[in-house]
Amino acid sequence: MVGAQCCENPPVLSSTCGSGWLEVIGGLNAYISGSSDSKAAVLFVSDIYGFESPNMRKLADKVAAAGFYAVVPDFFYGDPYDSTKHASLLEWLKFHSTDKGYEDAKAVIEEIQRKGISAIGAVGICWGAKVIVESAKINEIQAAVMFHPSVVTVEDIKEVKCPISILAAEIDHVTPTEVIKQYKVALSAKPEIDSFVKIFPGLVHGWTIRYDVNDEAAVKNAEEAHTYMFDWFTKYLK
Repeated sequence: MVGAQCCENPPVLSSTCGSGWLEVIGGLNAYISGSSDSKAAVLFVSDIYGFESPNMRKLADKVAAAGFYAVVPDFFYGDPYDSTKHASLLEWLKFHSTDKGYEDAKAVIEEIQRKGISAIGAVGICWGAKVIVESAKINEIQAAVMFHPSVVTVEDIKEVKCPISILAAEIDHVTPTEVIKQYKVALSAKPEIDSFVKIFPGLVHGWTIRYDVNDEAAVKNAEEAHTYMFDWFTKYLK
C-alpha cells in the first residue's frame, strides 16, 4: 500500500525545467527528451508527485544524452498529489489508480512503437513500479527498473517476463526489506529471467528522485542508483 512515507520530502514541481519539450503521446501530455530516431526508448512512470519533478526530468535528459528516447508522461492529468489540495493520499488514489496508469502506459508504449522503436525499457518509481510490473508481465517492455517500489506484490514479481532490476531502500516502511528479499527469492526461482535486486543501506524511500541537489551525499546516493539503471538499460536495450 502506498503509505505516509511516500509523502515525505515532496519536490518543488516545475513545468519549465529540463532541456526537453512537452508533447502529447499516447493521449497524455509528456516531457520528452532525445530523438525519436533512437533505437531504444525509456519510459518513466513517476511517483505520486508526477511528471514535473525537476530531478526526474534531469534524469530523463541524462538518459537522452546517452542515446535513448526518454518519455515522462503525466499519468495524473495535471493533478499530482498535493497535501495542501487533497484531503488525503487515500482519497487522491481513488482517482489515480495504478490500473488506470497501466492502461495509459500501454497507450504510450504503443505510440512509441509506432515511431519505429522496438526496444523499450521502463522505470517505475514508487507508485509507478506497480504500473510497469504489469507491462513486464506480458512482454510489452524489454527491460524494467524499479526505484523504491510500492504496491507491488510478490505474486506480481513471479509473473515478470523481462529482465528486471529492483533498487530499494533499507529504511522503507512502504515496501520493507523483508518484502524486497521475497522479491529476490521469487526471481531466483526464475533463472531464465535475468534480475538484479539491491537494498541500499541507510537510505530511505524516495532517495533516487526526491533528493536535495545541494546535499552532496544525497546526490551521490541517487547517482549510484541511476548508474545501475543506466547499466541495465544499456545491457538490454542497446
